[in-house]
Amino acid sequence: MGTWARTGPVVVEVDGSAEGLRVVDYACLEAIRSGAELVLAAPYPAHSSFSPMTPGYLPKPPAGLADDDLRAAVAHVRRQVGYELPLNAVSKEGSRLKVLPELARQARLLVVGRSRARGPHRLVAAQANLFLAARTGCPLVVVPMSWKPSAADRNVAVGVDGTSLSLEAVEFAFRTAADRDGDLTVVHAEPAPQRVPADDELESSWVRRADVTVAETLAGWADEYPEVRVTRFLTARPVVAALMQESQQVGLIVLGAHAGPLPIGDPVARRAVAAMTCPVAIVPHHITVAEREAHGREVQIGTDVVKSTY
Repeated sequence: MGTWARTGPVVVEVDGSAEGLRVVDYACLEAIRSGAELVLAAPYPAHSSFSPMTPGYLPKPPAGLADDDLRAAVAHVRRQVGYELPLNAVSKEGSRLKVLPELARQARLLVVGRSRARGPHRLVAAQANLFLAARTGCPLVVVPMSWKPSAADRNVAVGVDGTSLSLEAVEFAFRTAADRDGDLTVVHAEPAPQRVPADDELESSWVRRADVTVAETLAGWADEYPEVRVTRFLTARPVVAALMQESQQVGLIVLGAHAGPLPIGDPVARRAVAAMTCPVAIVPHHITVAEREAHGREVQIGTDVVKSTY
């Protein structure tokens, strides 16, 4: 019942740092798990960082530096897994927001590292990764530079909000949990109603409403993947706080996001990508024709106002 299924290689960004090799290790495990080719990608700028303040220093051309980084990454992969894994390495001039979507156009997965920046700079880096996911169109996994393999890697958590934005995210989460022989936790957060003393009717209705939302989102997937054990987590806590709690128990957090050439700001996804302690998968939602017809325009009768909703 899948709406779409990505094949193709696993593409990983190579930044040349020693910590970045952990991101390569993560992508390598994903490629082995899915039986896919691993593509090492290294974007590089057009000009070197020459400074007139150091006239005696002649830096190596950016293309040469990118090739050196790729050679080091290839050697690292071969030491880790040998020669059975199909491997390719590509360097290309341009920014990462331009080069990585081009190289991952036919990919099943794009893997990048999460900057160690703190405070507002980390949020800026997280927004850049959301832009990248929107332009790439395939699931994007953001891996903390401190990531190491653990027993929790087999378990997956997905955030759902009851809208179509969660459709591909839920499919990807089930597929990933099945590939890892792991469990899936479905997180749904929404504000709780005002409590009324000696009357729990409102609270019970909130639980029923939240449970129906999750049930509708998961409809059919349990039958598609009967081997995946699903736990529903309904909470009135802020969604980022709830996902943060789950990130300490699982190996991957899955979130839905808008796909398309124009980046759409999503404060929840941005904060989640910046804050999670485990890798985060950003799965773009591709708007269908039916959705465009139903929601593409909102026309107010009796006026000339046309409001775009996408």
